[in-house]
Amino acid sequence: MDSPLLGRPDSAALSPRARKAAPTPVLLGAALLIAAAVFVADTLTRLEIAVAVLYVAVILIVVRVFARRGVLVVSAACISLTILSYFLSREDHSPRTGFINCVISIAAITASTYLALRNRSALTALYEAQSELAHANRVTAMGELTAAIVHEVNQPIAGVVANAEAAMRWLAAEPPNAEEARQALQGIVEDGKRTSEIVTRIRALGRKAASRREILDINQVILDVIALTRTLVQRHDVALLTQLSAAPAPVLADRIQVQQVILNLILNATEAMAAIDGPRVLRIMTEIRNPDHVRVVVSDSGTGLPAGELDLLFDAFYTTKSEGMGMGLSVCRTIVEAHDGGISASRNEGAGATFQFSLPLHRNSTT
Repeated sequence: MDSPLLGRPDSAALSPRARKAAPTPVLLGAALLIAAAVFVADTLTRLEIAVAVLYVAVILIVVRVFARRGVLVVSAACISLTILSYFLSREDHSPRTGFINCVISIAAITASTYLALRNRSALTALYEAQSELAHANRVTAMGELTAAIVHEVNQPIAGVVANAEAAMRWLAAEPPNAEEARQALQGIVEDGKRTSEIVTRIRALGRKAASRREILDINQVILDVIALTRTLVQRHDVALLTQLSAAPAPVLADRIQVQQVILNLILNATEAMAAIDGPRVLRIMTEIRNPDHVRVVVSDSGTGLPAGELDLLFDAFYTTKSEGMGMGLSVCRTIVEAHDGGISASRNEGAGATFQFSLPLHRNSTT
């Protein structure tokens, strides 16, 4: 059960890089130390300044950890400590100076609390908007795959029918051939599992759900997307070549989001080769760039990229397609950067273009 003070919107608004670099216990410890230091300095020193204004630092820290109620509780605690310090040390200051400093500090704490909560609400709204955009992009991509999906599902269904008819014939023979019938029934089971796997992949890619990260093998994620797009690629007479790293490439990522990036790049490459008369070759490669990152490369032999516009490809609403929305690559960049990675594009020396993105490898703490 979630604590009333700790809430999900805070973790959503906080970037993945910030969450990784500043875990909750460290932030809370730092906030407590700063609050204690400010209280001691404000109470025991004779500085003629509003020392309690430094409680603002505490507010800026806890807004990254606590929900709205928790931030308000901490803000009230800081104001209470400021007032307590004023009464404990008012004999060491002139009444007028101490009172003014107390009022200034309370005003600063109140204002910083309001601004911090408002800023976090804006970040949360931005995160939700990005999630909505990513979901819309996935649905659009699924629409482009509709015909391929129907064909992909029809294949195992046709296999089920054929194997069922074969089993009935073997069982009706005189004498019945139980072994052949068993093999036909086994084929039905395999075709049924294949159909289930296809439907599961489609539902997973199209569903709208909160981001959930897990340890994934990037090579297996690529193979899953290739299985989903196989019919589409074949229908466009595209030769798909893969060169996946032999070594495991585990990443800590959201499976659906990474699949979305790969799917977008495959669809873009396939569309780029639709208008050419020469060989249509799509290459997908993974490699361990260094001990910390894995690189995924998608290269095609299509029409290529406009000269001088590579920097614009990942901007929202920029597109090289006559009917494009200009959101696919922008969403890809948002997803990759949210996973602490990077994405880029380049023109091939011959025909076509190459898109590549890198993600940090997940290393077991025991290794």
